[in-house]
Amino acid sequence: MMTMPWMDFLRVLAGRYNAGWLVAGHDFRFGHRNEGDAALLARGAAELGMGWDIIPAVAVDGVTVSSTRIRSLLEEGRAEEAGRLLGRPFSIAGTIAHGKGLGSRIGRPTLNLLPGGDQLIPARGVYVAAAELAGRRFPAVTNVGVRPTVDRDGGVTVESHLLEAEGDFYGESCRVSLLKRLRPEEEFPGLRELQAQIAADAEAAREYFRKFPEILGGFRP
Repeated sequence: MMTMPWMDFLRVLAGRYNAGWLVAGHDFRFGHRNEGDAALLARGAAELGMGWDIIPAVAVDGVTVSSTRIRSLLEEGRAEEAGRLLGRPFSIAGTIAHGKGLGSRIGRPTLNLLPGGDQLIPARGVYVAAAELAGRRFPAVTNVGVRPTVDRDGGVTVESHLLEAEGDFYGESCRVSLLKRLRPEEEFPGLRELQAQIAADAEAAREYFRKFPEILGGFRP
């Protein structure tokens, strides 16, 4: 495949796989040494009797939307900007699992999400989030990181504290949409300082949802 000329690749799609319509981005490259481009794809598809669509570049606030740009923003913790380019908030999906119970012991029980192995994990920190589970959308504060104040294991976790709900959601599928990063992850001198900061984070999240109540409007009990 690496050495296949671009036209031969289109012949494989048309012949072996009976493709009827091809869709590609404006900057798509294919074939040996990336010699094929969007214009050649359109020409070759027409010769082989296939239809085609070439998707033009999309710009938001003067910036061309690309997966590379979106990944870069998420790795910097710029969730709001990434969401604007995506057209929706970036989300992490997985199953809620049992944690170590540390959140409950400090009065802030959390949902521990086990994301899929191919899931992009954004910059560590505390985010305003919306958690979708059990047919509802809940306001939440989500910590992405290693919990340096209370846990020395070093593994990255995705933990969400629901602001307006309690219950046993273990085993439930959950999607957490990250709306805004409040602060980077940090280590505190002790649990008292950590609890005070968590309370401040929760209030900052509530203020965010008071400002943008429509974010939670799509789900009902």
